[in-house]
Amino acid sequence: MSARDEAEIGDLPEMVAALPDSEKTIFRRIFRVDVVEGRILPPDSMRPWIERQFGAVEPTLSQRIVRVTNLVSGRGALFNPLRSRRPHSPSDQAVAGLEGALANDRDDPLADARATTPADVFGRIEGKHCVTGANVAKFDGFHSLVIFKERNPLRFDREMLHDYIDTGVRWAQAAHAADPGAKYFLFMWNCLWRAGASLVHGHAQVLLGRETHYPAVESLRRAALAYRARYDSDYFDDLFRACAAVGCAFEKQGVRVLANLAPLKERETLLIAPALDASLKDRAYEVLACLRDRLGVASFNLAVYLPPIALAEEDWSGFPAIIYIVDRGDLAERTSDIGAMELYAASVIAGDPLRSARLLKDTLGA
Repeated sequence: MSARDEAEIGDLPEMVAALPDSEKTIFRRIFRVDVVEGRILPPDSMRPWIERQFGAVEPTLSQRIVRVTNLVSGRGALFNPLRSRRPHSPSDQAVAGLEGALANDRDDPLADARATTPADVFGRIEGKHCVTGANVAKFDGFHSLVIFKERNPLRFDREMLHDYIDTGVRWAQAAHAADPGAKYFLFMWNCLWRAGASLVHGHAQVLLGRETHYPAVESLRRAALAYRARYDSDYFDDLFRACAAVGCAFEKQGVRVLANLAPLKERETLLIAPALDASLKDRAYEVLACLRDRLGVASFNLAVYLPPIALAEEDWSGFPAIIYIVDRGDLAERTSDIGAMELYAASVIAGDPLRSARLLKDTLGA
């Protein structure tokens, strides 16, 4: 076993310093890594609690905090390796809570989608495992739900995930046919209440915007173009190369899998491919199945970024298909995983992207 196979996020500065010059150059033009020491002086009365939470008092007295900033996207995260050592296991209360919520949801508004949700002006799009229904209170002119025929959102398999996404794409094509000016597609899945879903019944959301893409996607497009203009190199290629250099990325069947070094929240994974093809959807399923089956994750967000589905004036050359997946924490937790730091400063992360990448690589068999 190599040293990199046991590396943790706290080792990142030394790993970067040891890279060959060519890889170091690429890494440092995308990421900035800073280290700071945090110290505490706990009273004796607190030591038993610290020992229960962290195993020993000594590691808490002087803590190494690693700050990673993506200089291209402007996003950043603060990692304290000590936080990832806190004892944690998937909560049985979470599973019980979900089953209870499903059993008690006698007025499930998505149980009979055709009777309880409106159709879009162009009708409904139906897949083998899902059907669309227009959202009553819309985010945008075209905004609908992809309603799963399986109520429990965690009971999904490879075929079902393919169908959810494919149905969303067919919905976008139908919406574009109804309004050729609408061409900026977004597919989102907020799985359960920790991820922002207001309904327990499994469903995803689809939007098709006009004029310009949604700001987060447009911001990424502009950042990638600026990077190419400055370095005469593709940002997404270099992002993968930088993450792979420190053990946070690998490739499987044409899909690049990255454990994000500057994540929005825990275990954020990026899947990047030339197009939204079967392999990309397969990898998305495998990542979700790994989170669900090996880590007990029950609540997550998934988002699909694509270039516009019709000709647009702005430059989308080189922009790939991207799927973001992020863990939103234990369903039994009452506190939010996002606070003022995440909203207005930088994300505070307990997980370790180097460990996540190794788990994903082992699970996906890459």
